[in-house]
Amino acid sequence: MLRRFIGQASIAQRYRCLISRQPSADAFRRCSSSATASSQVPAGTSVEPPKDAQFSDDYTAKPSARISVDRSGLSNPPEHSHETSADSELVKHLKSIIKFRGGPISVAEYMEEVLINPKAGFYINRDVFGAEGDFITSPEVSQMFGEMVGVWAMCLWEQMGQPEKVNLVELGPGRGTLMADLLRGASKFDKFTKSLHIHMIEVSPALKKIQKVTLKCDDDSEDENNQSTATTLTGTPVSWHSTLEEVPTGLPTIIVAHEFFDALPVHQFQKASRGWCEKMIDVAEDSKFRVVLSPQPTPASLYLLKRCKWAHTEKLSKLEHVEICPKAMDLTQNIAKRISSDGGGALIIDYGLDGIVSDSLQAIRKHKFVNMLDDPGSADLSAYVDFPAIKHSAQEVSEDVCVYGPITQSQFLGNLGINFRVEALLQNCTEEQAELLRTGYWRLVGEGEAPFWEGPNDQTPIGMGTRYLAMAIVNKKQGTPVPFQ
Repeated sequence: MLRRFIGQASIAQRYRCLISRQPSADAFRRCSSSATASSQVPAGTSVEPPKDAQFSDDYTAKPSARISVDRSGLSNPPEHSHETSADSELVKHLKSIIKFRGGPISVAEYMEEVLINPKAGFYINRDVFGAEGDFITSPEVSQMFGEMVGVWAMCLWEQMGQPEKVNLVELGPGRGTLMADLLRGASKFDKFTKSLHIHMIEVSPALKKIQKVTLKCDDDSEDENNQSTATTLTGTPVSWHSTLEEVPTGLPTIIVAHEFFDALPVHQFQKASRGWCEKMIDVAEDSKFRVVLSPQPTPASLYLLKRCKWAHTEKLSKLEHVEICPKAMDLTQNIAKRISSDGGGALIIDYGLDGIVSDSLQAIRKHKFVNMLDDPGSADLSAYVDFPAIKHSAQEVSEDVCVYGPITQSQFLGNLGINFRVEALLQNCTEEQAELLRTGYWRLVGEGEAPFWEGPNDQTPIGMGTRYLAMAIVNKKQGTPVPFQ
């Protein structure tokens, strides 16, 4: 484990007391409508349509990359179910879209409807996090994760010159656990906490309610639109928004995006005899969803062309599938523009690759992998984050920002002092609490199965330290952020 502390950076030394305190495209070829006859393809892949575009179905191929979450209870996806059942409202809605369009929709549109449809989206009306939900995120594993992110934010604030007013923005706050742990950890630094106005970017009404409880928001201080209040943890004002664009500009801004980019909708492309063709979602004759290939170029092809220009030709030539996320590229550019004009920085932590992503989209329901076309809206859909695409998108839009990383989550947390923090916590806790701390620590910074585990095999803690990556985008005036030196 990494033992180097951020004491190497003088600005971080002031926060050592926080750590020790006790708990509280040349390769791209456009698809052509003058398609040649369908070629033979291996079983389990999408079928390339002939010129008359009679779509063929099947989507039994297993993705080549696995999502890195708490994998203690995960299993491989079962075969696609063809049992008859009444269609849910979301299934009816998806089929009506396809029927209205007169043809299939993109995987990205399917993914977006499944996750955030206003009436039946996966994230909209329920709590999907934690052991009782569908998956576990780092803030739910241990309080130390939010505390270390708080150290990073305070260090950046000091590099910014300790401004009196700062927007602290979290994208996709989940239950609000990360922000609550950040504020508790920073509660002794009054000058920092008093400078903050917290902005939570959340589309789920159910999660907004949970976040207010987690942050111990004062009901008496809510505005008439129920969108702004204050947390009693530190007295810091808190506002909720649906998009980053709703957050007021003109103030230095610190943005945290933890496991947010992985849920943004991805477009999938498959190499065919005609070049790269986009995968689409259609309805088969048996009324089940299926994946087909578009017979013509799609609007997302422009983003594929851009991404291919950033990739190494040799690497690209070996791929049969490519995933791109236009919304991640666009969001990154909006973040970079804001940081360029207002100052500040953004921290992005997610599971992903330091390279182009091939085929990673998967569905998780109750901690198990399932087929993404079965019972849409009942399982989480997510994909690996393409960190080079984020880096290039930020650099493309502004010369006033610098991008650092990615580094592994283990490196990020280790360099911020999580080792010292866990040692401090272990000095004053029960044996049961110590076991939870050691398990949480391993999940955050370890790799693979925990070597110290003596419990049931199916509950062995799995380390996420190398699967998750961290990247920072900052205004050039502020220098290199901790701990990316």
